[in-house]
Amino acid sequence: MVLPIVAYGDPVLRRTGAEIKKDYPGLQQLIDDMFETMEKSKGVGLAAPQVNKSIRLFIIDSSKMFDEEDKEEGLREVFINAKIIDESGDEWGYEEGCLSIPGIREDVYREETLLIQYYDRDFNFQEKKLTGLTARVVQHEFDHIEGILFIDHLKPLRKSLLKSRLENISKGKVSVEYKMKFPKK
Repeated sequence: MVLPIVAYGDPVLRRTGAEIKKDYPGLQQLIDDMFETMEKSKGVGLAAPQVNKSIRLFIIDSSKMFDEEDKEEGLREVFINAKIIDESGDEWGYEEGCLSIPGIREDVYREETLLIQYYDRDFNFQEKKLTGLTARVVQHEFDHIEGILFIDHLKPLRKSLLKSRLENISKGKVSVEYKMKFPKK
């Protein structure tokens, strides 16, 4: 089932997600619904707070970002109770966007390599070293479960210039091709 994506301004996007257990009610269905929602909205990642669940769960499918000529293959994965152990390498800028903040894309600087621990869909413990665009997608989604949005990484002046556009998003004054829940509509 396609779930509505929570828009900028909703308090759930600013909460730190709670850890979940293997027996979390409806977990497998929620994961399936999140993948369906992400695919329908043409995203490469989706965190539980974006579908109004303040828990430490996010999914990614960075394989859509690459073609056959790319060295990187991408990753389709479920991350439960993730912890970033280390971030390293040079910071590099990349234009990020967010399904909860439609129509706004900005350069965000993040470190290129990341070591992360998490539980997968079957609650098997995983530890992975990720680099490049896949690391970036994970960092972006991890921020969501920490109550951080990509615009929080912008310089104050740039963020202030976006203020009226962000307010319009929270009021539903934005055109999107997927279901959304607007906090001030």
